[in-house]
Amino acid sequence: MAPMMMIIKSLAFFAVSGALAQSSNFVCTASAPNATQYNASTTYLGCWTDATVRTLDGPQINNAQLSPQYCANRCGNAGYIYSGVEYTTQCFCGTAINPVASQTNESACTYICPGDTSAKCGGTYLMNLYKINNPNPNPPPRQTKFQPACLTNPFCSQKACDTSLSIAARVAALISNMTLIEKAQNLVDAANGVERIGLPSYEWWSEALHGVASSPGVTFNSPNGSDFSYATSFPTPILLGAAFDDPLIYQIASTVGKEARAFGNYMQSGFDFWTPNINTFLDPRWGRGLEVPTEDSFHAQSYVSQLIPGLQGGLTAGPSKQIIATCKHYAVYDVEELRNSQNYNPTQQDLGEYYLTPFKTCVRDVDVGSVMCSYNAVDGVPACASEYLLQDVLRDAYGFDNEPYRYVTSDCGAVDDIYNQHNFTDSFAAAAAVAINAGTDTNCGSTYLQLNTSVARGFTTNATLDRALTRLYTALFTVGYFDGQPKYDQLSFSDVSTGAAQSLAYTAAWEGMTLLKNNGVLPLKKYNKVAMIGPWANATGQMQGNYQGIAPYLISPLQSAQAQWGAGNVVYAQGTAINSTNTTGFAAALSAAKSADLVVFLGGIDTSIESEGHDRTNIDWPGNQLDLVAQLSQLRKPLVVAQFGGGQVDDTALLQNRNVHALIWGGYPGQAGGAALIDVLIGKQAPAGRLAITQYAGSYINQVSKFDPNLRPGPNNVGRTYKWLTTKAVLPFGYGLHYTSFKASWSKKLQRQYNIADLVSSGHGGYGKSTKNDASQFATVTATVRNTGRIASDYVALLFLSSSNAGPTPRPKKSLVSYNRAHNIAPRGQQQVSLPLTLGSIARADVNGDLTIYPGDYQLALDFDGQASFSFSLRGRPTIIDPLPRQRTSYNYTVPVHPQA
Repeated sequence: MAPMMMIIKSLAFFAVSGALAQSSNFVCTASAPNATQYNASTTYLGCWTDATVRTLDGPQINNAQLSPQYCANRCGNAGYIYSGVEYTTQCFCGTAINPVASQTNESACTYICPGDTSAKCGGTYLMNLYKINNPNPNPPPRQTKFQPACLTNPFCSQKACDTSLSIAARVAALISNMTLIEKAQNLVDAANGVERIGLPSYEWWSEALHGVASSPGVTFNSPNGSDFSYATSFPTPILLGAAFDDPLIYQIASTVGKEARAFGNYMQSGFDFWTPNINTFLDPRWGRGLEVPTEDSFHAQSYVSQLIPGLQGGLTAGPSKQIIATCKHYAVYDVEELRNSQNYNPTQQDLGEYYLTPFKTCVRDVDVGSVMCSYNAVDGVPACASEYLLQDVLRDAYGFDNEPYRYVTSDCGAVDDIYNQHNFTDSFAAAAAVAINAGTDTNCGSTYLQLNTSVARGFTTNATLDRALTRLYTALFTVGYFDGQPKYDQLSFSDVSTGAAQSLAYTAAWEGMTLLKNNGVLPLKKYNKVAMIGPWANATGQMQGNYQGIAPYLISPLQSAQAQWGAGNVVYAQGTAINSTNTTGFAAALSAAKSADLVVFLGGIDTSIESEGHDRTNIDWPGNQLDLVAQLSQLRKPLVVAQFGGGQVDDTALLQNRNVHALIWGGYPGQAGGAALIDVLIGKQAPAGRLAITQYAGSYINQVSKFDPNLRPGPNNVGRTYKWLTTKAVLPFGYGLHYTSFKASWSKKLQRQYNIADLVSSGHGGYGKSTKNDASQFATVTATVRNTGRIASDYVALLFLSSSNAGPTPRPKKSLVSYNRAHNIAPRGQQQVSLPLTLGSIARADVNGDLTIYPGDYQLALDFDGQASFSFSLRGRPTIIDPLPRQRTSYNYTVPVHPQA
């Protein structure tokens, strides 16, 4: 965005002073609300587990000054008969105790309650559970529409609600009326509000990775089928990335954003959501790879350029957002093991060319509302305390401060880790100070509750706290928290899981599915009896991966197979579990296969193998699944393998086994995954997905440490991603087969030669400088894609750039620089596919991390196998188009710090 446009947007935002939404008949009496006199009587039930499925079925209420009595009062007044306190600030309510939960040793619940230091408030996934003996017999309605804060008493009498003032003045007035302790209590995710002036509490932690998701700020009602009991559950991002369909990403994000806003409008969630995860899938062992779209930084940039506007309500949403999106985790985060204490020292070259680029797009190009700093340290400094990352790069270079409503949040517990794990400071109060001084505006956790101590000791200042609160409250103005948001306030549960949303979830699932092998068995012909075998055959919840919500329905592959071939014609046997060595189920699986005309094995990995906090120890097929497939293949019947999971597994054995006739990857396909898979197998939908991650050989994990952040090959590092890998991949990035065949030719190429100075000539300031940047348009090439087969199909055009003499060595083998998806190309038909290029497409980072256009000879090639290519050259001097700030020699911390090696 041009600087002048940014200034205009900011001035317009601060000048807003219209009438309160929905307030034409509102009269502020400034009288205190009727405070309930209810006081819960409780019986303590002990310390209980609260892990994969919630122990209590009611809402979660977070509070920075939580105590067991406060939690019981809130739950009991709402008519619930159980309450539980957990993770210091989390309160849960319920009508029953989930039978999967169990009482555990009392010593496991060790966290001190911030609101009552004599009491315990659970632990991590552990709660202190209470029975409420006197639940309110006449509880208030459990579902109410959100009322903007300035339409509630007594807050409406505050100067912060005077609409004749600018938003900046209103925010300043609000903050000036808060005590130091109240400020600290509103700089954590479980923000207390200020009861004495009527400012409501607010939970900043809501999730929506691939649909509105269970999280502290999100409540799903029960039973399923009631209002706000479910939301559309799309495939996880790694499958969405494999579709290489940017308009699809925008549609999905718009749907998720709309549903999230509907939840917020009825107090079922907040108005900000900690999504998307845009770290790149650098290491194949990473447990959170299913949460991201790709291993490629350019692909990630393109993905978020569609995702963020879709979520927030458009590219120009600015001060009128549907929701606030959060790009996370900033930065250099792609390993779970030791994530809370690990330090990484990437090269500036990799920072400027790989790790930081998706965040640059989020901030500079699509106006994301917030950024989350990560657990790990970078160059010896914890990310949430890094003035280099948060100020020099994010705010100064990327322009994060160009809008007053943008803020940084910490990952959960990351500020605590500054002291407790990284040992960067000598106390929690010092950790809170270095984080907020660096620009981390809100803390997921409770460490910022010590900021009053930090101020008293001179570690930080009241003005610094005010700066953070200003960003947070200004952000809440953009979503109508104070005045309402007429554009979005009418969204309700009728806008959740609509027919269009359900259709979109199905489309997204099949578009990402990727055909890895086919010896002619697919699409399936007519079969009388089908055997569905394997640990994913009857998958339901498995299909959602992680960071999931409650889906309106989950269609398993088995259910879809029965609908397709008839229940009596489908035999099912699990055969084995995901990571089992027990073979007792093999006999039933082989028996089922022998009775069938077609065998479909459905397996791979799931979140028991890869998840947050849990990296994979190897990248082979787990357990004895391949042993079962090998025995099934000996029956010499048509055998299809459907592979699921986020990370790839080494498919060498399946690719080499002639009796495994087809192999298809389905990721985590979401609520309609079963229907999508069966429709692809029978040819109702033709697969056109492409691998967005390299499939490495199992031995790769012994050739590079997962803690090595360097992409380029070197000692004990054979290179990372398709760009730098020096060994042979099992299947390359961009690989994917079709049910038909395609031929491509160029209908519009580039010129044979360009002068670099001419490319950056708009305001070109001389050697080494340019007023254009990497997002500036360069040119568009066009390919004509002909379907030479007999089946209509989509086609993903991937454009790769390579050079043998341009820029510093080593040089990448090739780089993805553009892509587009053509839809439904008819047999013997053709379509034109446009492939736009930016200046960033032809740039590389130098040793300082500056993106630079280098002279030399280049080749552009279509598809992973380079089926069509042409050459061009760039002449002139190397020119920097996007400099990366240099790290200062030292930073002036207000406390003693201890950088990591």
